[in-house]
Amino acid sequence: MTNHLVFEVGTALVLVALTAVLAGKLKFSIIPFLILLGMAVGPHAPQIGIIDLTFIESSEIIEFFGRIGVLFLLFYLGLEFSVGKLVRSGRSIVIGGSIYVALNFTLGLAYGFATGFPIMETLIIAGLLSVSSSAIVAKVLVDLKRTANSETELILGIILFDDIFLALFLSIMSGLLLGGSTTLGGTILSVLISLGYMLLFFVIARKGAPILNKLLNIKSNEIFILVIFASLFFIAGFSEKLHVAEAIGALLLGLVFSETEHRERIEHLVIPFRDFFGAMFFFSFGLSIDPFSLGGAVWLAVGAVILTIISNFVAGMISGRKAGLSYKASSNIGLTIVSRGEFSIIVANLGLAGGLLPILKSFTAVYVLILAIIGPLLTKESKNIFLFFNNIFKWEKGKSTKKKIAIPAHQHEKKKSPGL
Repeated sequence: MTNHLVFEVGTALVLVALTAVLAGKLKFSIIPFLILLGMAVGPHAPQIGIIDLTFIESSEIIEFFGRIGVLFLLFYLGLEFSVGKLVRSGRSIVIGGSIYVALNFTLGLAYGFATGFPIMETLIIAGLLSVSSSAIVAKVLVDLKRTANSETELILGIILFDDIFLALFLSIMSGLLLGGSTTLGGTILSVLISLGYMLLFFVIARKGAPILNKLLNIKSNEIFILVIFASLFFIAGFSEKLHVAEAIGALLLGLVFSETEHRERIEHLVIPFRDFFGAMFFFSFGLSIDPFSLGGAVWLAVGAVILTIISNFVAGMISGRKAGLSYKASSNIGLTIVSRGEFSIIVANLGLAGGLLPILKSFTAVYVLILAIIGPLLTKESKNIFLFFNNIFKWEKGKSTKKKIAIPAHQHEKKKSPGL
């Protein structure tokens, strides 16, 4: 049967491509479309003539493509924020990001405990409720032509802060879940190893740039991309050997390369791979979910969605007002960063890799699906939503002090990329 492997993978790719075209025609994020596609096919799907939609033979290679997708998504994320950028980030970004993460994470913890999840599952739920989708937010800002709005700089800053939180959270949780220790001392050691490993890459990023600039001074694109990809897969695999999530290894390597003068060249070469394998990641995630088993997770996810919308709106209002923005601009912040996507799934997958409850997968699928669809709609209708609340709370419509927030120029360029 293995002689049908290429045809099965080809069929999957055709379905993914058609779904992406449909999403593009509808001017919508392809993330929920790909997850739904994966859920629609798989072991429970029929075989139509020579077209086998169960993808039994090819499931392992599609899953592996998905793992590669995670590596490219996190590697690209690492390329887009640097240690230097953290130093240059404005006070408003730190305050706004802290409010956003603290409020979402605290409410996530409360929700996890209130719904009866054990401690580790609760931590994962709090984590995946706290991380916005950079991909969806970036696409929405570009599509709605809001990149020049007064609040957009703070939105990008909060996303940057959220990315840093994600890196720290994944490092700590990979130490807790993948360290393989059952004692308190061993668990603490695993976490310290993860954080020490992360700190090592920060030091290399700050001090090793001159050496890396020389090593990466390769004229041939063919050789250059081989060196970059070899480094990416080796570091990701080596990280897993140390019980640090392979995705974290990819992110840390991206962080190191972001400090070199070759960053833009690497980005340019990586983007097509990020988009292709990223699409396979979302399809693979959907493929692993039986839609008939979602029943127990639907209401849990709906509750989390309601909590997320409320906490994001409140966090956006507080962050925006503290930065001196108007009530309208502040409401736009929370309604823009409410989308959830790739990073929430990555957090859930870490929990599943650590042997946590399987319901996390179904819960995350429904949660991400709803917010990946509702999020862009809330952003689009933010003006009407603000007017509704303004009629209730009688917020002032006066002048806003549109405070400029210092943020690196190429952060704007990043957010204009409409990829995955």
